[in-house]
Formats: sequence, structure tokens, C-alpha cells
Amino acid sequence: MSKLLTRILLCFAFLLAAAGAAGYWFVHTPRFGYAPSGKRLERIKASPHWRNGAFETLEPVTVMVEDKDAPKQGFFVSTASALYKFIFGDNSALFPDRPLPSVKTDLKHLDPQANVVVWMGHSSFYLQMDGMHILVDPVLSGYCAPLPLKNFKAYAGADIYHVEDMPDRIDVMLISHDHWDHLDYDTQMALQERVRHIVTPLGIGEDFERWGTAPEKIHEADWYESVTIAPNLTVYVLPSQHFSGRFLERNRTQWGGFAFVTDRHRIYYSGDGGYGQHFKEIGRRFGGFDLAILENGQYNKRWGRIHMMPEETAQAGLDVRARAIMPVHNSKFTLARHAWDTPLRDLKKAAAGKPYRFLTPRIGEIVDLDDPSQVFASWWENL
Repeated sequence: MSKLLTRILLCFAFLLAAAGAAGYWFVHTPRFGYAPSGKRLERIKASPHWRNGAFETLEPVTVMVEDKDAPKQGFFVSTASALYKFIFGDNSALFPDRPLPSVKTDLKHLDPQANVVVWMGHSSFYLQMDGMHILVDPVLSGYCAPLPLKNFKAYAGADIYHVEDMPDRIDVMLISHDHWDHLDYDTQMALQERVRHIVTPLGIGEDFERWGTAPEKIHEADWYESVTIAPNLTVYVLPSQHFSGRFLERNRTQWGGFAFVTDRHRIYYSGDGGYGQHFKEIGRRFGGFDLAILENGQYNKRWGRIHMMPEETAQAGLDVRARAIMPVHNSKFTLARHAWDTPLRDLKKAAAGKPYRFLTPRIGEIVDLDDPSQVFASWWENL
């Protein structure tokens, strides 16, 4: 072997080792989160939903199912192929070609007694109920991934809210699960001083505690358990048909939705998840909701057990006995290969004629919980 070839091979080996070391260091930085441990892990193991070292859904599901219309491939080949297409393929229809229309409501100067919801794109929203200030799944850093890749950047016009726009007092923040598009490290590090209480499904408190949140602020609950935030607000953690994980390990923490209950209002948020019988059970237990905030977007036939198609979202609104539904998980990030506006177009059709109101505010537009006649334009149709 020539000296030149030896040097080339040594340089290549060095670069490969350096890249491996850098990658290992990166995925072990705090933003990737931590596996539950100690007393938290003991509590998790006592959950009836923890089996064989992981959380399980109420109904057995497969995260990736076979698409009968697609060529047969192994799991890793098909996953890698989908990721390659997403990053390097023709994605022009997946993103809006102009800024989305939005309204930047001043959250700091809202009437503190107003009962309102303000959607901030994707699954992030601010909720005021009977004097309580509530923040749900805030992702306010402009990206929904650990690296600032173009495909994971918020759409123009959708990224109008940032941490500095949040109220100085947030009574409770809810995190539905630990995926990057719901639990954003940069947002959480900047929000810590404003948040009085945090409610999550089991296990996610490990991340918050290791990120510096005072343990007394953290409240974790299993499905159908409740947390009393104040005499006039109870939060229920509810099941969903999804999964968790920020990198290679899956289902070490729980996922779910929430019900917000006061003397005057009941609001339901589905979190991420596929369609299942839990929606009817939630409707039965709570006797219906003033508003159901439901996942609608980032779906695919292969993910059909862990994300709802629009027709299923429309049915879920019936199952939980909602008087109004509002779709989320759309219009800010692209995580699937449907056109960016398809979820709203298809859900509008599926919800037509249903006995609930279909609410489609622009990002930042106020939804008045006390106005049963409020309606919104189909804003995406004019782009």
C-alpha cells in the first residue's frame, strides 16, 4: 500500500471518528432529554399502561403499518426512503408559497377574565378559562427539530409568537408528549420563570427537572388521573393512541391529551394520536365539551394508527360530544407529505352537516368561548 493511500485512509478514519464523536456528543446534550429514573421510574412501573419496559396504548397499535398501494419494503428501507424524499425530494406542494395570514393578538393585555383560546400554529395555543392562564405545547423557537433544517422551519407568517410575547404569569403549562414539535427545549428554557405549574403525562417531568425546573412545579399524572391547579381549575390527563421518544428510545415516557374543567367550562385537547374507542369513553365520562381542540394534520396511510385522517377527526368531535371543534397540528410545520392545506380542506368537508361548530381561526385570532355564534372564514382558500 502506498504512503499516499495510507494517509488518505488515515484521514478518512480520523474524519469518520470525529464525526461519530461529534454525533455522540450532540445526541447526549440536554435538549435530547433524559430517561426517567429513581422514584419517577418506580411510579411509572406501577402504571397499568407500562408493560415489558415501555408504555403501551389502550388498543394495540403499530407505529408504521403497511401501505397496500406502495411497493413492499423493509421497515428501515421504507423509513429511510421516506426521510430522504422529505429532505431532498420535490416538496413544493408541502409548503405555502406565500406568508400565511395571521393576527397577532397581544396576549399580555387581554382582559384577564375573558374566556378565550388563541392558536399559535401547529399544536401550540394559549387558553384563558375563568381567570386562569394556560399554555399548551408551546413551540416558539421557529423550528420543530433539534437542528435548524429548512424543512423543519416554521412557515412565513406562522411564526409570529415568541417567548417574549407570552404573559408574565402562566398559571399552568401542559405538555402532551415529548416529541420535538410539542416539547421544544429552547422554548422551555426561556419560559421557566413565567410558569407556575407544569402538567404532563408520566415520565416527562424527568426532562423538566434535569433542565432546572423546581420539582414542586412539576405534576405528572397517568391517564384519567387529575391535577387540581386551583379551586376553579382541574386538569385531567387522558389517553391517546400515539408514542413517545426524542431519539432512538421509544415509549419510555407517556403521551396523552387533556381536559380542562372549571365550574363554567369544559375544554378537551386530544394531543397527537390515531382514532380509537377512547374518544367515546372520554365523551361519556365528561358528558361533552364546550370545545374540542383536535389533531388534524401530519398524517399518512402508514401512520394511520397514530395520527387521524380528517374524516376521523370529524368523527372524534362527535364521539367526545363537542359543541365546537378546532383543528390543530397544521399550518406551521411540514412533517408529512400531504399538501400543507389539505388537512383543513378535507376536514371542512368531513365536518359539514355535523352538529358542532367548525372553528378555523387564523393564527393569533381570538376564539371567544362565551360566544356560541362566532364563526371564522376559510382563510386558507384565499391563498
